[in-house]
This record gives sequence, structure tokens and C-alpha cells, in this order.
Amino acid sequence: MRILGIDPGYATTGFGLILSEGSTLQLLQYGTVTTPKDLSFPQRLEMLYDDVMRLVEAVKPDAAAVEELFWGHNITTGIGVSHGRGVILLALAKSGVPIFEYTPMQVKQAVVGYGKAEKRQVMDMTKRLLHMEKVARPDDAADAIAIALCHARAKSSLLSRLGQMTEGT
Repeated sequence: MRILGIDPGYATTGFGLILSEGSTLQLLQYGTVTTPKDLSFPQRLEMLYDDVMRLVEAVKPDAAAVEELFWGHNITTGIGVSHGRGVILLALAKSGVPIFEYTPMQVKQAVVGYGKAEKRQVMDMTKRLLHMEKVARPDDAADAIAIALCHARAKSSLLSRLGQMTEGT
């Protein structure tokens, strides 16, 4: 299964594509989608939509894992990121990619085993699980890889398999 992890934003959106086959995990590609500051906000959203559509067409994921937003202290930034996240979800839905959403705590729990892990712990464990030489940069891309890993681990969990078994009976 090709899983596209996305760390949403409107200025910078991180993405990470992994291949999950049974217990084997492989990092295929990662990076960021950025929008120029000199464009108007609606133009940046349009560019983000177009770029995510092109990304999905290029990498052909079987599923997309998108991080749910954590609202910090800067509500103005949070609102902009929310708009960007909405555009990303729309692009994925229009592309027909199944979408799965995870909270930051779920990502930390799946990758590190502790829902209140620190960012550096998540990055280090991501590096180890995918046999990477170094932590992915920028942070947005590293976060997106962790989100993809979260989905890979959620889909291979015992509870997930039990759910599939009961649905088919």
C-alpha cells in the first residue's frame, strides 16, 4: 500500500510517501509544497490545490493520511492553516484517494508508543523505522512521514485486522 502522509499548511505543506507491505516499510519520497508570500491568500489556496492534485497524480497513493489540526496560541495562523487543510482534503477527495485523519497524539502513539512524546523522539523513531541515514528536513516533511507511518501501523494493527474479519463474516 502506498500511503501519502500530509502535514497541512498553506505556506508550507509537508508530504511523505511510504510503501507498506506487511511489516515492511519503505520511504519512497518526501518534500514540501510551498506557496509564495507575495500572492494573495486565495491565490495561495488555489496554488496549493493545484499542486496537491499534481502530487497525487504523480505518486498515485492508495491512501492519504492527514494530520488533524492542533490549535495553539496563534489563532490567526490556525485559521489560515485550517483553510489550507480544507483545500488539501478537497484535492484528495476529488482525486478519489481514501482519506484517513489522525491527531498529533495518535501519530506520536503510533510511531513512538507514547502519545505525549517530544517532536525529536518522533523524528528519531521515524528515521529508525524507515532505516534513514538522517532525519528528514524540513520538519514539515518529517512530520508528514510520521503521519504516513501512523496510518501504516494503524492499518496493520490487530484491532484493524479483527475489524476486517468481523466485517467479512
